[in-house]
Amino acid sequence: MASSSSYSNSPCAACKFLRRKCMPDCIFAPYFPPEEPQKFANVHKIFGASNVSKLLNEVQPHQREDAVNSLAYEAEARIKDPVYGCVGAISVLQRQVIRLQKELDATNADLIRYTCNNNNNDDLPGQGSANQGGGGSSSTSLGQQSPSDYYYPSPWNNY
Repeated sequence: MASSSSYSNSPCAACKFLRRKCMPDCIFAPYFPPEEPQKFANVHKIFGASNVSKLLNEVQPHQREDAVNSLAYEAEARIKDPVYGCVGAISVLQRQVIRLQKELDATNADLIRYTCNNNNNDDLPGQGSANQGGGGSSSTSLGQQSPSDYYYPSPWNNY
């Protein structure tokens, strides 16, 4: 937020962009400091100064900074991707999460297979089949179980 001394030094980015005098009660001044002119330019280009002013007047004072940050993020995303905006960025991130979840599931399956193979190899030297008649076959059937029998998949692979 801008301090009260910035009102007398230079106008906020919004007033400077709109070429008007920045008054002490300017709704934009606390959220669009003069050091960030592009922030207001993007928000103005996408939403319009009048709409932003109306929105800030309707929002509770303690929520205004979050609202401005959200508008600035949405405006920047809309400028980068005019069709999808931040929804495009969210979609890319969701696809990345799904891809990484599949990779994690495959790695977990490999780890389980490795662990099962190591356990089967430890049982083979003489003890498994000598003590029990079917001991060798039970350790073989353990190795034939699918990896999904040993772990619970993440709720994210429901796509």
